[in-house]
Amino acid sequence: MSLKEYLIEGARELGIDISEKDSDLFFKYLENLKTWNDKINLTSIKNDREIIISHFLDSISIASLIEDGKKVLDIGSGAGFPGIPLKIVRRGLEETLLDSVNKKVSFMNDTIRKLELQDINAVWGRAEDLDNEVPRGSFDYVLTRAVGSMSDTLRLSSPYVSENGVIILMRGKRGSEEWNTAIEDIGNKVELVEFKDMTLPLSDLKRIILVLRPL
Repeated sequence: MSLKEYLIEGARELGIDISEKDSDLFFKYLENLKTWNDKINLTSIKNDREIIISHFLDSISIASLIEDGKKVLDIGSGAGFPGIPLKIVRRGLEETLLDSVNKKVSFMNDTIRKLELQDINAVWGRAEDLDNEVPRGSFDYVLTRAVGSMSDTLRLSSPYVSENGVIILMRGKRGSEEWNTAIEDIGNKVELVEFKDMTLPLSDLKRIILVLRPL
């Protein structure tokens, strides 16, 4: 199976049809990621197939939970995950990618430019900083992918969520345990809207996805 077939089949298992144009964008992203990774530490995963599964397919695994045309904030986006892959398959989203490492922000904006994506930008700053130029209370979806403890992540994410918005936490196989610990700490501050336990396509990698609404 070619890399392109690998991507298309994996996405199909997630219920996503990837067009020829979208496939080309993913592979431009892959090449740019590898080029920049030689200069700065963006990912420890070097194998193309593993990048497709652990980064690309993992990122778009939440696509069915997100309505197109909405505003999205990706906190701790790093090398652009999940924000950039999500933008490729949900072109109508308006996205802000936030990260505290300036070089990673430079990489994301370089990738956005090379992929010619619209209504998406990467911003340098920390979620807890009041002067990071990211508007509070403005986003329909706030995403985090394996960033910090669950309790801390919820505290940092909540101020950015709009009145009817939600937080989507993307965690690894210990996500259920993390949630059980976090719920003791955060009490009745959030409502669990959806809990998804899944295995990434073409792999045995376990993922836990939680959709939470701040109260």
